[in-house]
Amino acid sequence: MRQLPLDDVTTFSAHDGTKLAYHAFGDGTPLICLPGGPTDSEYLGDLGGLGAHRQLIRLDLRGTGLSAVPEDPTSYRCDRLVDDIEALREHLGLERMDLLAHCGGANLAVLYAGRHPERVGRLALITPSVRAVGLTITGDLRTETAQLRGGEPWFPSAFQALEAVAAGNATDEHWKAIAPFSYGRWDETAQAHQAAGEERMNMEVVAAYGATGAFDPDATRTALARFTAPVFLLAGEVDLGAPPRTMAEFAQLFPDAEFVVQPSAGHYPWLDDAAWFVRATAGFLA
Repeated sequence: MRQLPLDDVTTFSAHDGTKLAYHAFGDGTPLICLPGGPTDSEYLGDLGGLGAHRQLIRLDLRGTGLSAVPEDPTSYRCDRLVDDIEALREHLGLERMDLLAHCGGANLAVLYAGRHPERVGRLALITPSVRAVGLTITGDLRTETAQLRGGEPWFPSAFQALEAVAAGNATDEHWKAIAPFSYGRWDETAQAHQAAGEERMNMEVVAAYGATGAFDPDATRTALARFTAPVFLLAGEVDLGAPPRTMAEFAQLFPDAEFVVQPSAGHYPWLDDAAWFVRATAGFLA
């Protein structure tokens, strides 16, 4: 296995020749980290200090961050990115690898696990998207979860914007107004994190990621029912994007899954309570 220096940025070639980049933090056994979005991996940081326990290998998805734009834009589609993960494994010289995926990155992670189950040691899904497995998050459940924040000073305007989103009448301002619901604390750190994420988002990549044909939920659920490696699924108690009730359903798709709910956490739990997040996640990975 290749030994990587601390805080290193390395490029390698995907199977179609596209140059992809990853960032290495910490030391120890590598943990491949897949960002959501789809976007680059910068917003993950060191996942609240998880790099003290494992070497984090943060991949910038093609067309984001330091990874190159591919010649074929249809290669942004989620199911086609599975080959990029396999190319990274080959580049690192790993027979098997542990995967951590956040939000939309979980779609990619479960597609990879379904296609290459023998290559995954442990799988950690952090506030994951459910598109690849076809679960439904109802508007009522999102509203119920949102109401847990009723005592927050920003709640009235954010909840009004959420109602506009649910009714299909959302403007860009409405989408910006509901941002506080993604964080357990809407403080300066959260606001800076949100603003940075908005600047990095490439809507061409986002649109192509989930294009027609990207997901086959029935086939994926069938594959995951045969996936016997240990799985860790972490939900944030107040996360509208991945409510705990739906996350519990997600965990039940695996034969061997540990499901935890981080108290008072939103969609980025390592920002809300780093110590709690690292203790739970590192404990599973150990």
